[in-house]
Amino acid sequence: MSSATVTAPSGSMRRVALTALAGTSIEWFDFFLYATAAALVFPTVFFAADMPPYASLIASFSTFAVGFLARPIGAVVFGHFGDRVGRKKTLVVALMMMGVATTLIGLLPTYAMIGAFAPVSLVLLRFVQGLAVGGQWGGAMLLVTENAPPDKRGFYGAFAQAGAPVGLILANLAFLIVTASVSQEAFMAWGWRIPFVASVSLIGLSLYVQLRLEDTPAFRELQALTATPNLPTDTVVEQVVARRSPVLEAITTYPKQIALAAGAFLAAQVTFYIMITFVIAYGTDPAGLGLPRGTMLAAVLLASVVQIPTQFMAAMYSDKHGRRGVYMLGAALMGVWGFVLFPLVDTGSFLWITVGVSVGLILIGMMYGPQAAFLTEMFSTHVRYSGASLGYQLGAILGGALAPIIATAILATYGSTLGISVYIAVACGLTFLSVFLLSETYQRNLREV
Repeated sequence: MSSATVTAPSGSMRRVALTALAGTSIEWFDFFLYATAAALVFPTVFFAADMPPYASLIASFSTFAVGFLARPIGAVVFGHFGDRVGRKKTLVVALMMMGVATTLIGLLPTYAMIGAFAPVSLVLLRFVQGLAVGGQWGGAMLLVTENAPPDKRGFYGAFAQAGAPVGLILANLAFLIVTASVSQEAFMAWGWRIPFVASVSLIGLSLYVQLRLEDTPAFRELQALTATPNLPTDTVVEQVVARRSPVLEAITTYPKQIALAAGAFLAAQVTFYIMITFVIAYGTDPAGLGLPRGTMLAAVLLASVVQIPTQFMAAMYSDKHGRRGVYMLGAALMGVWGFVLFPLVDTGSFLWITVGVSVGLILIGMMYGPQAAFLTEMFSTHVRYSGASLGYQLGAILGGALAPIIATAILATYGSTLGISVYIAVACGLTFLSVFLLSETYQRNLREV
């Protein structure tokens, strides 16, 4: 067995990277559509009209949080099958689940039509979205990082990571276009549904992945080895053949890495979802700044555009100098920037709001860009889908699920955003510590992990 690292040919690698980018972009587009609608539409469409504004917003953000609660479950289920039957097949199922669930959200009756069944149905479909994202990220991320050359894992992994800001851009563009095309009444009545129904296109992409792409060389090699008859009983391969559930194996073999990977993701999740959901609701609140919806959406959209090249630059830097340094720098700077963000938003100026959110997303990009390669390199091939997905999704539920709710509750309780800035700083401190406690990985051979 050669010790050389198996990678995809360059032409195939470009196709894999662009397909991963397309898949994660549309998947996150679907997920972020919900985030934007939870701030702007769902409080009045899917909840009783006589609820106090803050109560309906918290209720809406709570349904948003359900997607995060489902993500670790998706990581467990899809991680098991991703390590057993392959990265590609599992990714295809996750993409199709997301496409169906998001399309159905766009077709749901409102609270005025079916009463309490409306929010219940919304929660169920949001749960399915969360399951899909819990499985999708691991599949798309491993599709590129396990195919990539060792010295470019960060760069190619950034294609999968770029799906998040691209999806956010597409989601905000969709709402901006619909907002500009119809009246406020029409938007609230039916216009908001158009981007959700358009998500049916994700089903077509999943078919393309199934028909045109092969699984990763690392997984195919593992399959070939485990299919070899008469293996010596003391070999690692024989132990893999006889292993228990990959998820249980990952938890018992890599508990420290999973826990610290979750902590490493905390800052990015808390700050990201505060900036793309809570800040929009905060800025458009008629009792507060009362800014136009388009102003806040455009600011987040422009900031997301800036985030994309930052992620690639941070990922390429990590290929040469290591993952930990740039990651910890992003966390430290973000902890400070949290105290600058809200004073800039409070100016009501489109320019300064855009600057505030843009710098925040740039600092998140310093963490998020190298993350795919960082998590890939922490785990061995036979539990990599499970281990990486668990770390990522546990960080998501601890950070992203609660961030808009906690921020709204802090503002409602104290009438000030200072507590939210402290919350951001604490999350960044925990991320800095988690990454500091992890080992550097960028020079690891994936076959020797």
